[in-house]
Amino acid sequence: MKKVVLVTGANSGIGLALCERLLSQDAQLQLCLACRNMQRAEAARQALLVSHPQAQVTLLHLDVGNMRSVLRAAEEFKQNNVVHMFATGEGLLTQEDKVTPNGLQEVFATNLFGHFLLVRELEPLLCQMDHNSLVIWTSSSNARRSAFSLDDIQHQKGREPYSSSKYASDLLSLALNRHYNNRGLYSSVICPGLVMTYLTYGILPSFFWTLIMPIMWLIRIFTNTFTLSPYNGADALFWLFMQKPESLDPMAKYHSLTSGLGNNYTQPHKMDIDENMSEALYVKLLELEDTVRKKLRGEDVDIKAKN
Repeated sequence: MKKVVLVTGANSGIGLALCERLLSQDAQLQLCLACRNMQRAEAARQALLVSHPQAQVTLLHLDVGNMRSVLRAAEEFKQNNVVHMFATGEGLLTQEDKVTPNGLQEVFATNLFGHFLLVRELEPLLCQMDHNSLVIWTSSSNARRSAFSLDDIQHQKGREPYSSSKYASDLLSLALNRHYNNRGLYSSVICPGLVMTYLTYGILPSFFWTLIMPIMWLIRIFTNTFTLSPYNGADALFWLFMQKPESLDPMAKYHSLTSGLGNNYTQPHKMDIDENMSEALYVKLLELEDTVRKKLRGEDVDIKAKN
């Protein structure tokens, strides 16, 4: 049975670097690029096919910040009889937040809830007893307990939506393992380190990065968390792909690290999470899922009535 890999945010940065590394390792796997911008997705697909002309690379239109898009994409994905999933996501250390058309906080929806809904929709494919499936969340070293509150899981009242959403992904991964391991679905968390992507470059003016980049390369001699390139940042994702899902530690976050000499390696670090908070978040997400689905069904009814 061929492995099938679905990568969100696959048209650039860490997502695209991961796709390149996966195909270099196994040209026979079926790779699905799930992206919001289909023009960029097609450009990424063509780039991958240049270096791997025999690869099976398909596209899936998916905006994880839009719940209707998530449901539509999941249905399309299920129709293709896919049996494995591999999820990544990217974000900035700081993000301006706003409300999506579905009434959700955008950072929360994009970094956490949209992917949660996608996993829930693909549950029939992911949970099969004759093989194991793996969901991998791209978290961050900036995922801090102090930024997250169970009373405000969307971080509507705070100023650190990115840190909150990434800490929530750590909690959710633990909950998924508790609820789904006996059904063949496993979940893990990675941290890509400090990676320079177009998202990172957008934080500050371009001239600043031109000035500071030589310093950052110098600093990397003394710290292994400055992975800098998307290829290096994808190391933990790639390493996990090569492991047996059942052998991974559900309490660990797997970090992409790069030595001062430029050697990449992956190292696990225990996460600052507990099962009670993890379970409480999982329950709240299920409740929100029910609310969102009811709202979408109501909108569908209104559209049909107007037509």
